[in-house]
Amino acid sequence: MYFDVASTAPLHPVARQALTAALDEGWADPARLYRSGRRARMLLDAARETVAEVFDCRADEIAFTSGGTQAVQLGVLGALRGNRRRGPHLAHSAVEHSSVLHSAERHLAEGGEVTSVPVDRHGRVDPEVFAAALRPDTALAVLQSANHEVGTVQPVAEVAALLGGVPLLVDAAQSAGRVDPPAGWSLLTASAHKWGGPAGVGVLAVRKGVRYSSPLPADEREAGRVPGFVNVPAIVAAAASLRAVRAEAERENARLHELVERIRARVPRLVPEVEVVGDPVRRLPHIVTFSCLYVDGEVLLGELDRAGFAVSSGSSCTSSTLTPSHVLAAMGVLTEGNVRISLPFGTTGADVDRFLTVLPELVAGVRAPLGLDLPAPAGAREPDGGPLVLDALGKRCPLPVIELAKRFGEVPVGGTVVVLADDEAARLDVPAWCGMRGQEFLGETPAAEYGGDRGSAYLVRRVS
Repeated sequence: MYFDVASTAPLHPVARQALTAALDEGWADPARLYRSGRRARMLLDAARETVAEVFDCRADEIAFTSGGTQAVQLGVLGALRGNRRRGPHLAHSAVEHSSVLHSAERHLAEGGEVTSVPVDRHGRVDPEVFAAALRPDTALAVLQSANHEVGTVQPVAEVAALLGGVPLLVDAAQSAGRVDPPAGWSLLTASAHKWGGPAGVGVLAVRKGVRYSSPLPADEREAGRVPGFVNVPAIVAAAASLRAVRAEAERENARLHELVERIRARVPRLVPEVEVVGDPVRRLPHIVTFSCLYVDGEVLLGELDRAGFAVSSGSSCTSSTLTPSHVLAAMGVLTEGNVRISLPFGTTGADVDRFLTVLPELVAGVRAPLGLDLPAPAGAREPDGGPLVLDALGKRCPLPVIELAKRFGEVPVGGTVVVLADDEAARLDVPAWCGMRGQEFLGETPAAEYGGDRGSAYLVRRVS
């Protein structure tokens, strides 16, 4: 069962057919005037018209890129460069895709200024808060249409109405093809492989009248916005599949919404200590994310894979970066033990029911070796009745939180537990654990105050 279309969708049958045909008809250089070149140009123009129709814009506002990431990077940096007379300031939400964050880092390195606008616990920005982050020298605002990790739909139109002429770039990678584009955008980006087109095709749309200057050396192709030879067959396939999925979307969205509702309702009843994250109402119809306490997300994903389910995770630590998910951290929810389900068109109720049957046993199996149901060791409290200090230094999350859960019952109501940890994820996960369990997080101090030689001490008061 492939439940990870938020990462990439299987190639749509229409895309496959269009790609095969275009490989024979659209291989030539569309900039040339001979017959094969003119044929390729006609195919490219038709694809551009199709994409423009779905995105409700003009065909000459559409440029094709090598993917969604390039579209975002060119869009952000090009709009900043084109609007540099406004000033050096960029504003974006705290939960944008990494392509936005990396573009912001480049802007900072080149002397620009950046504001990251916070979100609520559902991952949604407040339009008034976003507008308040703008300054007289703001050159660009960036807000995704919907979040890629938790599915929360952002109030793009409401934000756009408050921008006062500041151009707005909308990353529509997760919503394109599934729902209509939001109103109010100045620049819009999308990625074909998210809707079932071939990988390697992105879309950068720039409204007429929006100042834009490519951050790359000049090239005559794609209105000077994207250098290099265009992949006409892939673009044709991307446009054909976009039209196809948009025609199917209303029916499939309703079906998938009901299946996601089934997951959202049943997972917390089937699996103890689970929180479903993301906006329960204002969300994409096919994405649901939940967090399991005391579970390493990557381990759980491996178990699900062995059971025949391909899912992804916003788990805090990856083997390559050991970096918490910036989306989950900005929301203030657990960054460990996360599972993201994103259902493809055609998913059945039986598919979801099988997942719900398998999940509780797998989570229990991952938790079993941790001894969470073992009685607390005798004599663990300090003789003077002081706080219970748990040394989790050198242990990766979720182990510090697991240790906290195992020993928390040793202190009476009103008592304090101190967790010593040097894993950066503990700074996010200990407060998130308190929020899920209804306990009070008192704050963080240097671990040296409680005998640690490194890291931080996280203080938790038992209130129930």
